[in-house]
Amino acid sequence: MVLQVDNAGRPAQTTTRVATATRAVTQPRIAIRPAAPTPPVTPREAAPTSTPRATAPETGSTFAALRIRNFRLFLAGQIVSLCGTWMQTIALGWLVLSLGASGTMLGLVTAAQFLPVLLFGPYGGVIADRSNRRRLLMITQTGSGLAALTLGILDLTGVVQLWMVAVTAMLIGLCNAVDNPTRQTFVQEMVGPEHLPNAITLNSVTMNAARIIGPALAGLIILGIGTAGCFLFNAASFGAVLLALHHMNTAELHARSPVRRAPGQLRAGLRYTWQTGALRVPLIMMVVIGALSYEFQVVLPLVARETFHGSAATYSMMTAAMGAGAVVGGLAVARRRRIGVRPLGLIAAVFGGVLLVAALAPTLPLEIAALVLVGAGSVAFISTGNATVQLAADPAMRGRVMALWSVAFLGSTPVGGPIAGWVAQTFGPRAGLLLAAGAALAAAVYALLHLRSRSSTAPTVPSV
Repeated sequence: MVLQVDNAGRPAQTTTRVATATRAVTQPRIAIRPAAPTPPVTPREAAPTSTPRATAPETGSTFAALRIRNFRLFLAGQIVSLCGTWMQTIALGWLVLSLGASGTMLGLVTAAQFLPVLLFGPYGGVIADRSNRRRLLMITQTGSGLAALTLGILDLTGVVQLWMVAVTAMLIGLCNAVDNPTRQTFVQEMVGPEHLPNAITLNSVTMNAARIIGPALAGLIILGIGTAGCFLFNAASFGAVLLALHHMNTAELHARSPVRRAPGQLRAGLRYTWQTGALRVPLIMMVVIGALSYEFQVVLPLVARETFHGSAATYSMMTAAMGAGAVVGGLAVARRRRIGVRPLGLIAAVFGGVLLVAALAPTLPLEIAALVLVGAGSVAFISTGNATVQLAADPAMRGRVMALWSVAFLGSTPVGGPIAGWVAQTFGPRAGLLLAAGAALAAAVYALLHLRSRSSTAPTVPSV
């Protein structure tokens, strides 16, 4: 079985085919037939001019990346920390609404958390390329934990105000601007390119497993002791990541030389990404979907409260349903080998379709069932897009490219959050889900048009 990239965009010398031995208890033997060496490719030369069919190594099983000790440690720390993150997400939305904010204001506060990613995310990628990523992660995780602790204390003491929530959210976003590209590119340092697609998907599965556990705990804690308990638990959960990073065997990491500081590195990364079709198209799709389809933290609280007249427990149940769907969908995607613009476009179309079903669901049980499908489509799009972009990027540019991916995914929220909040507040919460469905379908159409344009400009091969 071979992982296939369905679109051009990578330099030809990166194309390899890997055959794995039959599974055993020990690490499988991997035979690599390298492609013929070619001269180094500059960012300007990396723009695709043909449509080669690239292959990437086979991972061997759904859980292949878990054979690597460092990745097991990382994933264990992540699931604890992500449970805390989802608890904080639930509590943050409910705290803002309990302070008397409207749907539009909820969108603005949510946007404040992601505004630093939009403004400083690309430079965060430059920092990730220049730094020791393990050490940098320890710094960013500590900063995020302190910000969550501050918000918990403000809430617990009863002095919290809306502007304080917005400022604290911006501090968390500032840490995320550096943490996101660093954490995503650090995965390849732990597992190597042969296990990268599998590791990315397992990481997404872990995140969505936490989406089941975290909201469920958040609902109980909010009903029992209030939103402050969620913030304080999240602050403590960052300790699990710090312990995992501390106990890693650095000798087993895949060595990389940090990029030396030089002028124009940010511009070079932007130019390289724009000129490489395998990067440009997924990123534009992620901008559209990230801005308008992934605003669940804005839309779902309103759906829970106004459409189905529920409580924080209802919102938690909706988020957990998405998480359950994402776990099942993620495990299915973990065995898939196809990446690229074509499968990404198909997944975006399916994602838009299930969002449309969620927007029209007449009862809460049907809404919960639809959100399970939404969760599966969500993780499929994120995992496929992330693997496509990482494997298409030159290693020296990977931090900057993944920073742009984070900007497209998270940094688009300052634009999309207020829009989604305003639409849901003005036309009803269901309209927010309809907006999300329309954005995903529009991204799918864009991918289809890109593929057609490339097909029409491809040279005609004469018949023999």
